[in-house]
Amino acid sequence: MLAMAVACHQAAGVTIRVGKGEPIRHIKEGIEQAQPGDTITIGPGTYQEGNISINKPVVILGHGLPVLDGGNKYEILTIAANDVTIAGIKFQNTGTGSMDDISAVKVTGGRRITIRDNMFENTFFGIHLSNCSNSIVKNNKLTAEATGTAEIGNGIHAWKSNHITIEDNEVKGHRDGIYFEFVTESLIAGNLSEGNRRYGLHFMFSHDNEYRANAFIDNGAGVAVMYTKGVRMIGNTFGNNWGAASYGLLLKDIRDSEVSENRFVRNSTGIFMEGSSRIQFRENVFTENGYAVKLQASCDDNVFEYNNFSGNTFDLVTNGSLVLNTINNNYWDRYEGYDLNRDNIGDIPYRPISMYSMIVERMPTAVLLWRSFLVFLLDRAERAMPAMTPENLKDDSPSMNPHDLG
Repeated sequence: MLAMAVACHQAAGVTIRVGKGEPIRHIKEGIEQAQPGDTITIGPGTYQEGNISINKPVVILGHGLPVLDGGNKYEILTIAANDVTIAGIKFQNTGTGSMDDISAVKVTGGRRITIRDNMFENTFFGIHLSNCSNSIVKNNKLTAEATGTAEIGNGIHAWKSNHITIEDNEVKGHRDGIYFEFVTESLIAGNLSEGNRRYGLHFMFSHDNEYRANAFIDNGAGVAVMYTKGVRMIGNTFGNNWGAASYGLLLKDIRDSEVSENRFVRNSTGIFMEGSSRIQFRENVFTENGYAVKLQASCDDNVFEYNNFSGNTFDLVTNGSLVLNTINNNYWDRYEGYDLNRDNIGDIPYRPISMYSMIVERMPTAVLLWRSFLVFLLDRAERAMPAMTPENLKDDSPSMNPHDLG
């Protein structure tokens, strides 16, 4: 009978209540008393207990949104165990540090970690995962108000992890909203990353990941994906990322990836790509950007097809004359060709690169001549007798009408 009771306790666990009016008043004491598999519930109120360590599999649930306050000195919650759930808690006022990634919730290694339905305010790093696998960060709200990137860490930070799901979170005001480094086979979906100081999302050396249906709005720059392969970027919105060196999406040294069904709206540059190969760009919308796509000459074997380009100052620019990419069956609102057989495909090719855009690429101050009659004449002459623009960089089958992309 005793053996059966012990087995039952380990399988289901018991509930330990912490809070005002309870026998246990402190979270640390509740964790100390808990056995693996137990649930600790925290009642309403503010708890200032310094750094709280979790080294056993437990569930910690807040009721009435209890506040864990770091007093502007401490990391609040440090997890070094498997099978831990943290939910329903407000974290605020962590310490800061130039050498340490002080966080509201830091996981230093574990499997099957769940961090959901929490709030984070005035934290250096919000959620920090390292050496984690098969874990979920879902439906959290993270806000910070630092004025410079050196004063704040990342909202959701993952390092050397795999099979991580980052879903339905809101991240605002951090250095990078979401940061991945050496993270593989993971999903970022349904998040809002807005008003962050540097990037809405930052990938480095993180292969075979997917980010889907996220919104990256009004950040220092939208998304940077660097030194990575096998990334799928589907159904995201990149909007209002403005600045002299800003863009919706930066692709640097990327290969064997997919960019499809995204919206690039009102960015200084929709996509800036350098040293990238074998990427499929399909069914994206580029509208009201300064530059829709900056395709550097170091890129090759990329395919642009079934995309819509409208209302951009420049649809496509490059810094070289060698054409190693494929552009086919896109819609261009500046196309002035004809369709005699009415198959919705233009009968003459469209060259999206204007001579003026090549001049501006070499001499940025020439943008002051935009919309002048001289620029109009130069572009017309270049279309008739190409001299500066890459002759083979063209869409041989331009669509007469916008593709129905929803």
